[in-house]
Amino acid sequence: MDRRTLNIAGFAACAALLGYALYAQFQLGLEPCPLCIFQRIGVALAGVLFLLAALHNPSGGGRYVYAGLVGVAALATAGVAARHVYVQHLPPGSLPSCGAPLAILLKFTPVFTLIKKVLTGSGECGEVNWRFLGLAMPTWVLLCALALAALGLYANLGGGRLRPAGSAAR
Repeated sequence: MDRRTLNIAGFAACAALLGYALYAQFQLGLEPCPLCIFQRIGVALAGVLFLLAALHNPSGGGRYVYAGLVGVAALATAGVAARHVYVQHLPPGSLPSCGAPLAILLKFTPVFTLIKKVLTGSGECGEVNWRFLGLAMPTWVLLCALALAALGLYANLGGGRLRPAGSAAR
């Protein structure tokens, strides 16, 4: 596969993850906690970077920039998901009770304080209300984010060939 196709596949995977998150929220009634929202932002950022890499399709050093940016976005998402998995495995009562909604916090809290507060976790982040094959949603996000990081690096650093403009796919 060429680099552009792999980057489009990465974008499609991110779009599918976000699509399922919205389905889970609006059809299954699972309200996202602040850590879930941060994970969505990370997946969306990785998707935008995959799309930009596919559209730009650089042949030189630009591919290293896209590999790095996609890798950082996906690994940051994996880090937030790992924190969420950790919070879900804490003993009951060890987390602070549910705080103010994220929209309210955004209005009245400085950005770095907000990020610190969200990553600390709260009661709603510790709930497990969805499982597939025995794994909670943050665990699936962690696995998917690691796969997206690997795909971004593979597509832009070596696995994906550059197809000259106007050439047909084989």
